[in-house]
Amino acid sequence: MIEILATKLAVRIKLIVPEHPASESVLKFALSLLINAISIIFFSLAISLLTAKTLETVTVLIAFAILRQLSGGFHLKSGFWCVVGTTAMASIMSLLQPSALWIQILNITGILLVLIYAPSGIEKQSRIPSVFYPYLKIAAALTVASNLLIQSPMLALSFFVQSATLIKLRR
Repeated sequence: MIEILATKLAVRIKLIVPEHPASESVLKFALSLLINAISIIFFSLAISLLTAKTLETVTVLIAFAILRQLSGGFHLKSGFWCVVGTTAMASIMSLLQPSALWIQILNITGILLVLIYAPSGIEKQSRIPSVFYPYLKIAAALTVASNLLIQSPMLALSFFVQSATLIKLRR
């Protein structure tokens, strides 16, 4: 669904501005990412208004996105399922309230997962040369470790879930 909309928009843009330097496929890719992000934010915030957990949802989404940029992670097969999965994840996490002990367990587990697996799956998603991957790993680990001081339940949950997406399961 997202891909279809992105394709239609890319074709329309090229019809209106044929001299645009980006190809239809490049426009489609960029539009897919944009539609995906806007959809996740829109649906997550809509649910958060119903649950009265808007601040928690925003915290989860921002923390997840920051760590994802530094560490990479598993990608779902389609934009639609990414929207569904991320919206569900953010909405569920915003309702949880782990204890101080669980915050620490999630933080430490997240740090270990990042140190073991990050960066993961960014080779085809990023223009960052592989020589900088160790710095991404360190930045990601420090990002998760910052919650050892902050002690935010939402950061702990979000960082843990994102770090779990780094694990590559072999088939």
